[in-house]
Amino acid sequence: MNVHQKQETNLVGPLYAADKKVYPQSVHGRFRRIKWAFMAFALGLYYILPFVRWHRGLDAPDQAVLVDIPHRRFYFFFIELWPQEVYYFTGLLIIAALTLFLLNAVAGRVWCGYMCPQTVWTDLFYMIERAIEGDRRDRMRKAREGLTLKRVWELAAKHSLWLALAWWTGGAWVLYFADAPTLVHDLATFRASSTVYIWIAILTFTTYALAGHMREQVCVYMCPWPRIQAALTDEWALNVTYRGDRGEPRVSAKKAVALRQKGEPAGDCVDCRQCVAVCPTGVDIRHGSQLGCIQCGLCIDACDNVMNELGRQTGLIAYDNDINADRRRAGLPEIYRVIRPRTVLYVVLIAMVAGFMAYVLANKKWTGVNVLHDRNPLATELSDGSIQNGYTVRLLNKNGDPRTFQLHVEGLKGAHIRIAGEVAAKDEPTIEVGPDQTLELRLLVVAPKDQAPRDAADVVFFAKDMKTGVTASAKDHFFPH
Repeated sequence: MNVHQKQETNLVGPLYAADKKVYPQSVHGRFRRIKWAFMAFALGLYYILPFVRWHRGLDAPDQAVLVDIPHRRFYFFFIELWPQEVYYFTGLLIIAALTLFLLNAVAGRVWCGYMCPQTVWTDLFYMIERAIEGDRRDRMRKAREGLTLKRVWELAAKHSLWLALAWWTGGAWVLYFADAPTLVHDLATFRASSTVYIWIAILTFTTYALAGHMREQVCVYMCPWPRIQAALTDEWALNVTYRGDRGEPRVSAKKAVALRQKGEPAGDCVDCRQCVAVCPTGVDIRHGSQLGCIQCGLCIDACDNVMNELGRQTGLIAYDNDINADRRRAGLPEIYRVIRPRTVLYVVLIAMVAGFMAYVLANKKWTGVNVLHDRNPLATELSDGSIQNGYTVRLLNKNGDPRTFQLHVEGLKGAHIRIAGEVAAKDEPTIEVGPDQTLELRLLVVAPKDQAPRDAADVVFFAKDMKTGVTASAKDHFFPH
């Protein structure tokens, strides 16, 4: 290889360069207080909610929020959902997606900055780290110095607290799937099932890894939302913005005074890099909107603190839209449009989906019947020439009390039904279904020879509550051969 080739090779950088570790600095200010408030609310709700009680009657679970997998139920205070009602969860997912779109249209990735679980738990892990190792400069210095006896103790204490917090996070999650006080007692006495311990271990590891080690990597590389958000945003969205029209050119405070005395331009930005130091993803907001910015506003607090110390106007970094920069340069007043067709559309769609779900929930049926025709044979000719069809019928009793149903079929003249296994035929047999249960049985429908249809005919099965008179129905077919 000649000298020229060596020089060309040296000019080529590595195909992959690892990102530098981010050491966010603590900061005080309005947006930091908002983040603390969201953290306290979210964590308090997450850890306390499994222990909230809600009376539902005798033999019914009294946990306010419970995913009862063995009995295939989901309880949320006064709401009880069955597997057949999965459309409620579909509606909730649609509302969640539309809410994200609305938040993005109003203030970009504000969900990521304040309400995302990754942000909330990472903030909590950072708080533990700062309490033990110190702030940004102390942590950076200790990372350079290497291991000492004190450093080993600090690392052991930090990771122990991280693991304890991650363990309680995983433990709190499994409390939503069983009676919380009972499960806590079983965990404390080591009587819980192996499945519970396995899931707690999995959730402990993921929380410890994501919030303690991967941190900003999750927001930048793993999460799909920043890519989606970039495609959905518009020029009116309020994003954390460095107002370069006011901040440039960057000079120190002393030089700015001298330049202004000479009548030369000098921006308010003193290049202190505090906005970079406090950013949890290491973004320099002065370079414009970036994929790593989670719109948390901590750089706003840091910049405002510096401006206050210098006696300058705050808001050099602020929530702003793309239009105002051009308007300021033109000497025009700033304009903001939170209410615009896009945001109105999202609100209307959210209201429509929520309203439909509320209507369906308010008119929820507590009785259900499902019918499935026998496949082989479709029809059976009896000794007297009458035609018999068999059906599997499932009755649903979603109440907390046992109910007796009267069964009958319509649509087939002269037909009578009976429960398989019973010798005597009954026009309207009765069956009892236990509280909060489903009951499966086989029904036989018999049509007299002279009244049997020539072709397949529609029949409707009815199940009438003998006490309340509430009726549920299901349609199927009767085959003559």
